[in-house]
Amino acid sequence: MLLELRAENYAVIDHAIAVFGPGLNLLTGETGAVKSILVDALALLMGDKASSDVVRHGAERAVVACVFESTPGAENTLEANGIDAEGTEIILRREIQAGGKGRVYVNNQPATVNVLRQLAPELALVHAQSETMGSFDQAQQRQLLDRSAGINPERVASAFEAWSETCKRLERLEGDEQARLREADLWSFQKNEIESAAIREKEDEELEIERRVLANAEKLLAAAMSAHELLYESDRSAEAALRAALKNLEELERYDPQFAEAVQQLKSARALVDDVSSTVRDYASRIQASPDRLAELEDRLEVLNRLKRKYGSTLAQEQAHGQDVAAKLAEVENRDQLLLELRAARTKAAETYRLAAAEITAERAAAARKLEKLAEAHINDLAMKARFAIAVTAQEGEQHWTRQGWDLVDCRIATNAGEPLKPLEQIASGGELSRVMLALKVSVEEGASRGQGSARRKTPVPRTLVFDEIDIGIGGRAAEAVGQKLKELSRAQQVLCVTHLPQIAAFADQHFLVEKQERQGKTKTSVRLLEEQERTEEVARMLSGAKLTDTSLRHAEQLLKASRKAGRPSSPHK
Repeated sequence: MLLELRAENYAVIDHAIAVFGPGLNLLTGETGAVKSILVDALALLMGDKASSDVVRHGAERAVVACVFESTPGAENTLEANGIDAEGTEIILRREIQAGGKGRVYVNNQPATVNVLRQLAPELALVHAQSETMGSFDQAQQRQLLDRSAGINPERVASAFEAWSETCKRLERLEGDEQARLREADLWSFQKNEIESAAIREKEDEELEIERRVLANAEKLLAAAMSAHELLYESDRSAEAALRAALKNLEELERYDPQFAEAVQQLKSARALVDDVSSTVRDYASRIQASPDRLAELEDRLEVLNRLKRKYGSTLAQEQAHGQDVAAKLAEVENRDQLLLELRAARTKAAETYRLAAAEITAERAAAARKLEKLAEAHINDLAMKARFAIAVTAQEGEQHWTRQGWDLVDCRIATNAGEPLKPLEQIASGGELSRVMLALKVSVEEGASRGQGSARRKTPVPRTLVFDEIDIGIGGRAAEAVGQKLKELSRAQQVLCVTHLPQIAAFADQHFLVEKQERQGKTKTSVRLLEEQERTEEVARMLSGAKLTDTSLRHAEQLLKASRKAGRPSSPHK
């Protein structure tokens, strides 16, 4: 859910902040009050292309920022891009310089526009009038269809990965013969070099310790003997002092039992001193200065370090590299047999994929028949007399195979009688496209809610849906129907909508007023949440114009009352 949106020096906005809530959030205001510009600002934060033209005149840069509730999918995207999560929220910020350069920050960490685009499907779908972001591309249409029926492509994705990996291995083995032989010579040299070194696990660590001891033999011998003398040998040794103290404490214990524990503690300390002194004495006896052994160790360490510089930073990585090249050499030596095996494996993997893809095609085709009927009914509730169809085409050629299957999902519509069905993106009116999107999303949510009991269904992704001026070219009963549809959709997902119609504004859960005011020769823009009385006055203004009348106020009150009643949950389309 979108929690907050900010814009600074963006277009004609000097500084504006909007704090949104769940359900249906509607933005209204007089014509030219930059309502749609706020939607465009959010589209920028979803990865839309930026231009220096959006920087307010006289400013050095424009800044847009927002706060979303986080989702598991969004957190995975952050992790994949090396960005730290910030609790339960995701903060997006984008700066556009007047000179054309820009910066992107996610959770106050530098990021790229590509990261914003990766996050967008998890956070918001923006349908601005320009439709430059979040339009009905093929992937989006397939995702909506899958969501409506709870279709899970995991099986076909797994089959695709297995087939793809087998193809890569086969392609590598069938590669250029000369290049393959050159690589084999290199692998053979590397394998022999690593094997001849006869590396032991953690050998370098052990040898380095021994080398340090031999290199500092005189210092270590002196330190060990000095410690032994201070602990045990000298007249003033720790052991002698403890022995004398223990004798006195035992005398005290004879008369006062409270010293019994102290006697035991001192005995333990004396035993510990004995152990330590024995350890350092034995260590000293083993120290032998050996220039020959030291030279041998340094030579061996140099061999190990040279291999680490070539094949890995640790001995474990060296050994892993040796095993890897040995496996590659085995492939080369057994090339003919491996080719037969891999070709058979590719055929089997391809057949597994075809079965999984055909199964999901059948599911999508059945889901398309249900969704297109439901969507057409909703579309025609929105002042449109349209025919709507969803075609699922299986593109069985291997060049079309993907993790989601081989299906091309194509939503088509005819908005006027006698016209042929056309792709959605060819609809001329942005308002029509927004209404179709609204109807389709309501239909998808209805289908999804009916499939909640399915064991295969995953938890729906929480998202924010944004519609800009969805009411273009409609009014009256159709406008009320649009408001009703937005209300239905907002029960499952947060909805933001810019509207000019009071019939739609009346359905808002949160009603925001976008205002422009001129102060000291400069235009100031504000976005504020309306209280109940202010909301009635705004709906009345939308009904009658700038001048409020008793009649428009009464009409606004009636409209708000009627919308509350109409906005209650009702049974879905049959």
